[in-house]
Amino acid sequence: SKSVAPQEMKDSTPAEYKASVEEIQEKFNEKIPPEFLTPSPIKTRIGELEFFDGFPSPKTVQLTMENLYVSRAIQSFLLFMPAASLEAMRASHPLVGSNDAHQVVLLDNLLDSQPLYLTGNTDTVYASSILDLKKSGPIVVEIPPQCGPGTVNDAFFRFVTDMGGPGPDRGKGGKYLILPPDYQEDPPEGYFSSRSPSYINWLILRGFLVDGKPDAAAKMFREGLKVYPLSQADSPPEMEFLSTKGKFYSTIHANDEHFYEEVNRVVQREPIELFEPEIRGFLSSIGIEKGKDFSPSEAQKGLLQEAAAIGNATARSLAFATSNQEAFLYENSYWKEAFIGGDYRWLKHQGAGGRDLDARAMFFFLATVNTPAMALKMVGIGSQYGLINRDSEGNYLDGAHHYTLKLPPNAPAKKFWSIVVYDPQTRSELQTENPFPSINSQRDQPLTNPDGSTTIHFSPKRPEGEGINWIQTVEGKGWFSLLRLYGPLESWFDKSWRPGEIQLVAAGAAPPPRPAEVEKVSTKSTP
Repeated sequence: SKSVAPQEMKDSTPAEYKASVEEIQEKFNEKIPPEFLTPSPIKTRIGELEFFDGFPSPKTVQLTMENLYVSRAIQSFLLFMPAASLEAMRASHPLVGSNDAHQVVLLDNLLDSQPLYLTGNTDTVYASSILDLKKSGPIVVEIPPQCGPGTVNDAFFRFVTDMGGPGPDRGKGGKYLILPPDYQEDPPEGYFSSRSPSYINWLILRGFLVDGKPDAAAKMFREGLKVYPLSQADSPPEMEFLSTKGKFYSTIHANDEHFYEEVNRVVQREPIELFEPEIRGFLSSIGIEKGKDFSPSEAQKGLLQEAAAIGNATARSLAFATSNQEAFLYENSYWKEAFIGGDYRWLKHQGAGGRDLDARAMFFFLATVNTPAMALKMVGIGSQYGLINRDSEGNYLDGAHHYTLKLPPNAPAKKFWSIVVYDPQTRSELQTENPFPSINSQRDQPLTNPDGSTTIHFSPKRPEGEGINWIQTVEGKGWFSLLRLYGPLESWFDKSWRPGEIQLVAAGAAPPPRPAEVEKVSTKSTP
């Protein structure tokens, strides 16, 4: 909301407010300027605040202290979303039998819509493992040649190291050593070594399709990936690869009061230095502090429930209805980028503007994996993304309607491109009759128009006609989509190639909603 400058506040003050100020001024020897005084009552968004000569009434104390608790809890929700998300990822692995680093979750049949992953892709073979450096000490990760982009993130979802093509092995394979925060010795030679600020870390690797199939990538991981403690380098445990086909499980954080329990687990487990004192203060003010039980009273539980609801709503507003002009990829377009500002740390203007907290919250509400490779210009390497959740008229995308998206010829992807559809509730793949709600240029070989462009249809029922590239949607549900470019080319970065807008072809039973806030987006970035 717009902040109110002191002069604006004074000019808009009701007559009784001014009269109250003047009455206070009469009790001083000198005429005290009104901006130094606290009249009574003061009407605010949290209620009417009452004072006796500046002393707050019991009602005012209750209102302001509850508001302080809720506001600190809301800020904690937005600040610690990355930690809660990584904790949810950690907690998901035992659900499919992975209790140690050498027990790797391998999505050898690709990620379908059954489990919940924040904007996971249907296009690469994921290999995932949780590294518990407190339990095992330093951990070695041997990755095979030709491994796709891989990353290790710490317990606050911060970048530790890249692997594969964007990593120091440059796709040739190699041995990586992840050191715990309390490691004091010089690291041994022969490894790409990184020290993590946390004990829990997430290893996530991607393998590319070959001839549109996952078999070669799955074979590469099964035969070449090794994860083991450095202390067991002479006799490492036998690798286990756990397929998740046909299993439902969730890797996403809570959006209610249970969110704070997830964060508390991270605080209790990790070194206190993982979080800066300033933001630790937000947590301690709501009862989360290292070495202490988190046991909110019944009244506080109610306030945490309210705070989580507001935090969730705020994150959704940032993710789906942002007015930040830097979020939009093009003028007169609703396509947005994932890393607003082009910095994986979300530092504004090389740090002069501090950290863009709203941009970071938007990213971690929708996605996982934090690496410079996703933000930097790396022509032909890694991947780039475009996000969209509105049609060309600014309406949210509605699963009851028929839309089209036209991709111009010569998509800027050295390897391949894909379009995946997601559910706004879970931010995971949309669950439809098709377990893979996507089109992949390599796997699916979509039909092209005479001019070389590709038209994709989105609707609950397959449109009539030949040559239809179709992704199913669901009546009564919204959806949003990500365009992925693997091996992005220069025409993506210089914006000489750009995707079309999503066009409404035919409405379903009801017109799609047009939220009022869309009008606030500058015409610089909207049709």
